[in-house]
Amino acid sequence: MPKPLDSETGLSEVTRGAQLSIVLPAKNEAASLATLLGELKQQVPDAEFIVVDDGSTDDTVAVCKQHRVLVVSQPYSMGNGAAIKAGARLAVGEILVFMDADGQHRPEDIPRLLARLVEGVDMVVGARGKGSQASVHRGIGNKIYNHLASWMVGQKIADLTSGFRVVRAEKFRQFLYLLPNGFSYPTTITMSFFRAGYGVVYEPIHAPRRIGASHLRLVRDGLRFFLIIFKIGSLYSPLKLFAPAALGHLLLGLGYYAFTYVTQHRFPVVTVFLLSAAVTIFMIGLVSEQITALMYKDSSTRD
Repeated sequence: MPKPLDSETGLSEVTRGAQLSIVLPAKNEAASLATLLGELKQQVPDAEFIVVDDGSTDDTVAVCKQHRVLVVSQPYSMGNGAAIKAGARLAVGEILVFMDADGQHRPEDIPRLLARLVEGVDMVVGARGKGSQASVHRGIGNKIYNHLASWMVGQKIADLTSGFRVVRAEKFRQFLYLLPNGFSYPTTITMSFFRAGYGVVYEPIHAPRRIGASHLRLVRDGLRFFLIIFKIGSLYSPLKLFAPAALGHLLLGLGYYAFTYVTQHRFPVVTVFLLSAAVTIFMIGLVSEQITALMYKDSSTRD
């Protein structure tokens, strides 16, 4: 078990002896890393620093070598989630800190996130406030995801997609096999922790404007994030996603039957289809629920 944290600073014994590992996935982030790495070393000088270069074409690697931090280069751009997994596998710390390398996450917030682990939780997520820099469509999308995920787990989720988080390494590695290679890894790991019954809390942070151009694209990533909504349901409780759809088909089928019976005195084929679909959808959700339960039951035995 990790050594206890100092309740006031969140540092003490954790940041000594490389018990704290900071993982930064980076793709063409030389401009921000030039400042960020220096600030991190001032804030947590005894931590282990791992920068995972995700196929950068700028001076990202050279900047990392200048600051004498461990840099691991992917053979090609494999995605943000793949970089996170690579860093988590290499890290020696019992506690992992994941941050974006684009300057949106501030090193001075690390002690506050670490301090929350004293409460006995397993993951602390930096929740971006209203003043944080984000485009309008991303802000709206994040609110939708937060509300949906909160309904799924029955707990308030302040920021489902934040990449700034502190987590117990042993618990995090249990779900490496579930994490996607793309940008939706925060969603997956958050829902996985809730599903497994691990403690998750949120600490408010301010995220300034990123340095350099964003790697997100409105149309491509908008569709991808839309699919996250369905992934949330399949990861946590598929029946909560399928049951409303089944109920909708059931009510529509009964309503259409009532209408046609009153107006035409017959039993329509459409009603048969809708009622059959309702039963099928509900059964798929029920089976998916059982599969999900078995998947998380076995997660602690995976590497």
